[in-house]
Amino acid sequence: MFFKKWTYQFRYTHGEQAGILLLCSAIIALLFLNNCEIFNENTAVDINSTEVLKLQQLVDSLKVLKKEEGKYKVYPFNPNFITDFKAYTLGMSPMQFDKLKAYRDQGKWINSVADFKKVTGVDEVWLDSISPLFKFPDWVSHPKPKSKTFFKKEKSFNEKTDLNLATVEDLEEVYGIGPAFSKRILEFREKLGGFSDEVQLYFVYGLKPETVENVLKDFTVKTPKEITKMNINKVSASDIATLPGISFSLAKDIWEFVQLREGISKLGELTKIEGMSPQKLALIELYLFAE
Repeated sequence: MFFKKWTYQFRYTHGEQAGILLLCSAIIALLFLNNCEIFNENTAVDINSTEVLKLQQLVDSLKVLKKEEGKYKVYPFNPNFITDFKAYTLGMSPMQFDKLKAYRDQGKWINSVADFKKVTGVDEVWLDSISPLFKFPDWVSHPKPKSKTFFKKEKSFNEKTDLNLATVEDLEEVYGIGPAFSKRILEFREKLGGFSDEVQLYFVYGLKPETVENVLKDFTVKTPKEITKMNINKVSASDIATLPGISFSLAKDIWEFVQLREGISKLGELTKIEGMSPQKLALIELYLFAE
């Protein structure tokens, strides 16, 4: 009774039986096709094809980029200030770093790739890969021309250039003289109508005495402008104030000094006036005389 009832659950109509048979046939056919020659090597992916190679190249590039992201990036640096950690990341040995540190502790500086190699003893291969990142100060990498020297042997009179013929370019060769001062010297020369004596150079505005001395090592007055001198005992304060480099205040002091003494016999007496420097006295002697 139970068996009949159980078998009854599996009774199908002819249409259902036909559908089941068709489904089973399809499954068997697929299993057969999966193992037959229809999926031979001709249908496999060609790894040497252009499309596959392009995709592989793209994948390789992405791998390289990903790898580079994790690397420690090194920026240009001054090798004089390499720290212990920096030396480690660069691949320097502790001994090489110690040599560099001992050198810097002496107050000495690395000023070239050759200096770095000599001090640290690093190998050529490492140095060739790292040295392009060395960044030295501009005054080391691009030193100024040494045409201007402070300690320069003074030339003889014949070797010197006439100050009245000097150009802006000539004067700029002197230590301490730039475009502004060289132009100012020529403007002062033009105002005078030409230099009469070297002492006049001291009265170019802003020119320091030591700079004047540097100029006079290479230049002198060879063609002096003639000056008509005035008697100091007969001139007015206004006349004295017209002298280049003499202020009206000093001119007034000079005039009053002469008037109080009812005249002076020699210009050297003017040194008693406050503010009278040897250069100013030498300048006055160019334009005035005592009689």
